Amino acid sequence: MAYSVPVGLSNKHIHLTEEHYKILFGDQPLTADKWLVQPGQFGAHQKVELVGPKGSLKNVRILGPFRKKSQVEISQTDARTIGLKVPLRESGHHEGTPGIKVVGPCGEVELPDGVIVAARHVHLSLEQAAEAGLKDKDVVKVWCPGERALMFENVLVRVSDSFTAEMHVDIDEGNAASLQNGQMVQLIY
Repeated sequence: MAYSVPVGLSNKHIHLTEEHYKILFGDQPLTADKWLVQPGQFGAHQKVELVGPKGSLKNVRILGPFRKKSQVEISQTDARTIGLKVPLRESGHHEGTPGIKVVGPCGEVELPDGVIVAARHVHLSLEQAAEAGLKDKDVVKVWCPGERALMFENVLVRVSDSFTAEMHVDIDEGNAASLQNGQMVQLIY
């Protein structure tokens, strides 16, 4: 079977707890700069610097709203740039992940863990998943047509009533297939 969804390219970003945000930004409110496809999610106006053993990544966007645990999502290229060995993980799975120093205009936070390369995944609403015949935690292939056509394997399906159809890949993966935000790809299962 096949089901089409749009692509969302995921650049380096950070999810913060409210506590960590206040250390980094003081009383400045977290403000939306750009609303994302996933309902209620936004790229914030506020940005931070991530400091690793060999360098730093500046102007890393915060994604809101606040989370229960802070998490950094970077590509393998970003990880090499700052000198970290970062595992591929599903969002929220921090066991055995490295930490990092996060610098904001009002302070710094040393995260003990939570730096990941996010596993490519597809978001579907309950209705979309039922229509496609898929369920949460299924694994599919995704065909990306075009000049640099590519088949992604081992793509995790995440289903929730708070999601809408969208495949997330990081910048490295998106560049490998010359993908653009909103481009349609096909789930193969």
